Amino acid sequence: MKWKRRLVKEIRPDAKALLVGDNPFHNISHLSQGRTRLRDKAMALPEHAADLIVTAVDNGANGFMFSVSETTLAILGVLRQRGEIERIGLYAIVPYAYEYVKLSTQVGGIPGLARKVAKQIVYSGNLKAMSTGLIGFIMTDPVRLLKTYLTYEISRIRSFAGKKARIESVLLHEVVTDLALAMSMDWLFKAHVGYALKMGLTPGFNTCNFVRLLSKLEDLETSPGNVTIASPFNKVGFQMSPSKRECEQALRSLSEPTLIPISILAAGYLRPLEAIEYIATLPNIKGVVAGVSKNAQASETFRLMREKLKA
Repeated sequence: MKWKRRLVKEIRPDAKALLVGDNPFHNISHLSQGRTRLRDKAMALPEHAADLIVTAVDNGANGFMFSVSETTLAILGVLRQRGEIERIGLYAIVPYAYEYVKLSTQVGGIPGLARKVAKQIVYSGNLKAMSTGLIGFIMTDPVRLLKTYLTYEISRIRSFAGKKARIESVLLHEVVTDLALAMSMDWLFKAHVGYALKMGLTPGFNTCNFVRLLSKLEDLETSPGNVTIASPFNKVGFQMSPSKRECEQALRSLSEPTLIPISILAAGYLRPLEAIEYIATLPNIKGVVAGVSKNAQASETFRLMREKLKA
């Protein structure tokens, strides 16, 4: 089947990022395992996921936030094949924690995982990734390891999405971000911000500790306006740490936009209208993310975002 190419909608510099989230495509529910088991198996099919993303874009979405996995890379490939990829800004979260935790149990823990990823980079033939210092994997140089890994993941995205794809931001997964916060791994924050900017991308952090991350960035003299922070914000305070009130106070204290709220529907507890009306009251947001599992839901959710957020 041939897909008709559509005109690329030019996004205003001040426009908010209205992003489709990938949790439904991985059959993930933050509310219960039972709900995960009940999800339609079709959700994991790249073609079906691409249909939902296109429907969302037709109704106001302008981007896709996703963990880099075999599933989401396949979705990017379908969008590229259909000529839709140029309409979509890409916000990549690395690593896909589930994929690497599962792999580490199969190859002998963290040392085995590092060797396995190093081999994957070599076999991929990615000379740019190797030139950043594959020796970092062998010498356990954490900064060089991080740079090599980021280069590798970005190259995977481009190999599926194509050269015309717009990678807007690369965010460290909440497992990495929050571990680094807990262990005061300042080098990781500095290395990620510096290397992402060098590559022409906005550095980002996915976190469940919004207030603490802002404090860390302040300590490191990194302006929150220069990064993207994806963190739970919703009307009922679901997953907002340390509390809904403290997260809202911290957000109001900022002088420029940095936040992209996630979990806005509180794992399905809230309806789209009440969820989006709450997000519309928040200051200093760069955009918003919502996962969708049906075409009707994609249409309604992103139409409401476009209207209520004036994006």
